[in-house]
Amino acid sequence: MTSPTPGATAPGALPPATPVYKRKLFWVALLYFSEGLPLGVFFDIFPVYFRQQGVNLADIGLLSLLGLAWTVKFLWAPAIDWARHHRWWVSGANAGMACVMWFFALGSANVFGPWVWVAIGLFTVFSATNDIATDGYTIELLDRREYGMANGFRIGFYRVGMIFAGVVLIMSGWLGWSAAYLVGGAVFACNAVMALFAPPEGARLSTPGTLATEFRLLRDQPLWIAALALVLIGLLWPALAPIAKVAGWSAVAEWNKTWWFKGAIPVGLMFLGAALMVTAANHPRAQLMREGPVFGAWVELLSRPGMIAILVFILLFKLGDASMGFMVKPFWVDAGFTNQQIGLVSVQLGLALSIAGGLLGGWYVDTRGIFRGLWVLGIWQAVSNLGYAFAAYVVPRAAQGSDIAMADQLMVYSASAVESFTGGLGTGAFLAFLMAITSRAKATTEYAILSSIFAFSRAVAGWAGGIGAQEMGYAAYFFLTFWLSFPAYLLLPQVRRMLSDAEAR
Repeated sequence: MTSPTPGATAPGALPPATPVYKRKLFWVALLYFSEGLPLGVFFDIFPVYFRQQGVNLADIGLLSLLGLAWTVKFLWAPAIDWARHHRWWVSGANAGMACVMWFFALGSANVFGPWVWVAIGLFTVFSATNDIATDGYTIELLDRREYGMANGFRIGFYRVGMIFAGVVLIMSGWLGWSAAYLVGGAVFACNAVMALFAPPEGARLSTPGTLATEFRLLRDQPLWIAALALVLIGLLWPALAPIAKVAGWSAVAEWNKTWWFKGAIPVGLMFLGAALMVTAANHPRAQLMREGPVFGAWVELLSRPGMIAILVFILLFKLGDASMGFMVKPFWVDAGFTNQQIGLVSVQLGLALSIAGGLLGGWYVDTRGIFRGLWVLGIWQAVSNLGYAFAAYVVPRAAQGSDIAMADQLMVYSASAVESFTGGLGTGAFLAFLMAITSRAKATTEYAILSSIFAFSRAVAGWAGGIGAQEMGYAAYFFLTFWLSFPAYLLLPQVRRMLSDAEAR
């Protein structure tokens, strides 16, 4: 009688379960928690802290300009893609953010001076670098069939990271700011250590081009430089208003009150720059840069057949959802709901439902495919806007804290629940699409470019939403946002073709 081989599974027994720390979704959850946490610190903790230190509102508003690092992160994404070692970039970025938190814990920021600007500037650059490396690493870690469920985890734990920033804020009230910053820094430090134990990434693919050769070719193609300059000016345009206010440029401050200066010019610059980039990428001489370590990813991505249609699709797919999103909270206020009601239902419950929607959307994409997930879940995402349109039509305006009829409360709560859940559904499918069309060899740069385009669309939608709701009223504007979701559907044939080409690569 032969003895069983050590470690072998007995006949009829279940195979041993894979330890949690060896599962890909565990690392997706951890990395996207560390990606969401800095955003919560920047938008929820820093403004409260500085206001309590007596910093005036204008200076706090200026600090928000440092968040532009997240918008222009595609500028240094090629360097991370070329250098590889994404886990080390994630670890280093989290260690840097931990040091900034500890800088604040020491009370060094009690005086609002240059070192505060340097510290927060470094924090946002570290955070943007963490985003770049995490996104690129995740795309390489996962198989295509895993994108759906993984994106459910991405959405969920990204928001858990943002929520944890709120926990640190609560701790500041119990223990004081120094202790809260110490705890926050410790969490960043733990993220830095844990990232080093993530599964290793693949080896870097060698490229025949060199950086010197690439920049020589770029010098001979001024269209590339002009296109990039236009895109950057469009992205940084929002910084003009607060800078003009501080510098006393009264003419610029007055122009900024007009729709054409505040919105039409930056949008036009972005679209013109994007069109020039696609044109430049398809120029025969630009193809010589295709294998370059920096601009190679730009040329490879933008020169694909049908790429203009894909860029427009990225701008439009979540336009209806984003256009309404910025106006939801003001609607709650004008309907009379208290801050506690808004926080509990619209924020906390809405957050849980959007996570559930992301997980269900991820499962649907994994089982039915990305293309089907885009149009089916996109319809649900659009239809939910009608719930808010009906609620805004029926529920009267009231002073905040007024006694709101139970039927009206239930109507708004239901609209919020459906919108949060279906928003998660659509986001899960959309992120899977962005991941699928990126080249795994240059995933870091390509995903940074595509996600920056989406972020620009979201910012423009928020600006336009304020004007639309003010001029049309909530009900009519929310009804309009339902229709804004459908122009993207005209581009679905090109989307199917791009997904097929990506699968064949």
